[in-house]
Amino acid sequence: MAITAQDVKKLRDLTDAPMMDCKNALTEADGDMDRAKEILREKGAAAGAKKAGRATKEGIAKFVVAADGKTAAGIVVECETDFVSRNDDFKAMVDSLVNGMLQAGRAGGDVVVDGKSVDEHIADAVGKIRENIQLRASEFVTAEGDAKLASYNHHDGKWASVVAYTGGEEAAKQVAVHVVAFKPSFLSRDDISKDVIDKEYNFQKKRALDEGKPENIAENIAQGRINKEFYQENVLLEQLIYLDNKTKVSDYLAQNGGGTILAYTLLAVGLSGEGTEED
Repeated sequence: MAITAQDVKKLRDLTDAPMMDCKNALTEADGDMDRAKEILREKGAAAGAKKAGRATKEGIAKFVVAADGKTAAGIVVECETDFVSRNDDFKAMVDSLVNGMLQAGRAGGDVVVDGKSVDEHIADAVGKIRENIQLRASEFVTAEGDAKLASYNHHDGKWASVVAYTGGEEAAKQVAVHVVAFKPSFLSRDDISKDVIDKEYNFQKKRALDEGKPENIAENIAQGRINKEFYQENVLLEQLIYLDNKTKVSDYLAQNGGGTILAYTLLAVGLSGEGTEED
């Protein structure tokens, strides 16, 4: 069957695949448009498998919150180059996928968005863009009881956070910004295991002993440094809010709506450490 330029253009419009790939797929399918689409998808999946070992250090991290503030979806889609991560089509795909997860009420590569799974959308993108593209993380978050959710997406697209809060919405949004800026490891002291505290105590005690302090003084210094340094550096509610670098996050919340943060989630691009630079 003869393949016309109109056939190639139609397949191109349906799939966004390169023109030559469309022509080859139609030739292989003997002009059957549906079969040609399947061939392009199969070739895209094969290309994705070949590219899967390549490093993905760029991409987009994003949270979206439902209008009622009770649910949120988050996603990290990684690619190889910032050229792709800044591409409007790539951004639109990420937006579509994360909003699809929000509407579905769950996260994951098997969530169906516009008739195809998230994983299938990613595979199609690999075939079109010719880079390794990975769904690196996805989250679905629910606020319990009277709590609501607030999010922040950093302007570079590489960091995103969501917080579950009570109290003022604007204050919670500022804390979501703070989470991206200061990247706490724990919400409160209660979330830190005894093993972590013991390890930090032993480190600080040795540090004090190395400074020439007596044993009993070194023990007091170690505990003091945990209280003044470790908690303030690692615990969200005890960090100093980025707005003035003076007020504890917990105090800032109390002063601006009287609420607190019940939980937080931070997503980021490029933390997996997977892949290599080789083609």
